[in-house]
Amino acid sequence: MNEVPFTTVFTLALQGEPTHVVGVADEPVALPVSEWTQPADEHDHRLVDLCVGPTLDVGCGPGRLTAELAERGHVVLGIDVVREAVGQTRERGGAAIVRDVFDELPGEGRWETALLADGNVGIGGDPLALLRRLTEVVDPLGRVVVEVAGPGVAASTHWASLQAGDQRSRPFRWSVVSVDSIGETAAEAGLAVSCVERIGERWAVVLQGSPQP
Repeated sequence: MNEVPFTTVFTLALQGEPTHVVGVADEPVALPVSEWTQPADEHDHRLVDLCVGPTLDVGCGPGRLTAELAERGHVVLGIDVVREAVGQTRERGGAAIVRDVFDELPGEGRWETALLADGNVGIGGDPLALLRRLTEVVDPLGRVVVEVAGPGVAASTHWASLQAGDQRSRPFRWSVVSVDSIGETAAEAGLAVSCVERIGERWAVVLQGSPQP
């Protein structure tokens, strides 16, 4: 088994190679790339409804939500560490750059919304560090829209890998955060849950700065 960078295997996935996540469950789990590469569906539309003003789509993937936000007239920027993802986002008509969320970003402190869709609150395996970072990225009166796992799902952090054919990525840290646990993590980051939305079988929360005493 060849061990290669995460970006190499995710690129293969975006190009149509069947890809699985190894390490987050007892058996490999298929990466739902087909859901990310199709146009935004009715549930995506409801998730995007939670975004206000200029929006940063963190971990935008192939850009279905970035494109939908742009179609609605939002100023929106997608960021992703995978060049293929950024290219596909641009092909959809969305603006996107290759960038890690922990690196310097355009418009820091002025975004009205940061969007973490498709479980991207798990990026880096440290949801607290990620949410704290996003408090630096959004305006003090802005919001973070987070898609989370449903009730009853235990918060967890794993070493995971992506596998496509004989290519397996080097292990990376990934976290799962549920609607039950997001409030505590958000509070540590100086954020509070202002809205909880069930969207079909999906769940999303809106986080905003905690009121000052």
